[in-house]
Amino acid sequence: MSESKPQTPAQQLFGDIAPKLAEYSDNVLFGDLWERPELSPRDRSLITCAALIALGKSDQMHSHFRRAINNGVTQAELGEMITHLAFYSGWPTAATATLRAKELFGPKKD
Repeated sequence: MSESKPQTPAQQLFGDIAPKLAEYSDNVLFGDLWERPELSPRDRSLITCAALIALGKSDQMHSHFRRAINNGVTQAELGEMITHLAFYSGWPTAATATLRAKELFGPKKD
């Protein structure tokens, strides 16, 4: 009897519907692109989060905001990025990103 390998997040999210997309996500996107040495994981996280915010891709923000924190981006830096992008991508995209970040971090305590 062989033990099954744990599923990756991509396999869990859409592997049953689009297995090749899950494979590309695991092997090319996160296996190659995110591991290239020319940019640090922290820098890649900043770039990715900025693109998701600017494009209004709120479904992907939660996981990438969490990845950014794990890659060394601080909550304050994420907040500053969102504020900065409000002037370039628009107030609605920044407001949405703030709500996604608030879901991750919880309400700010005084």
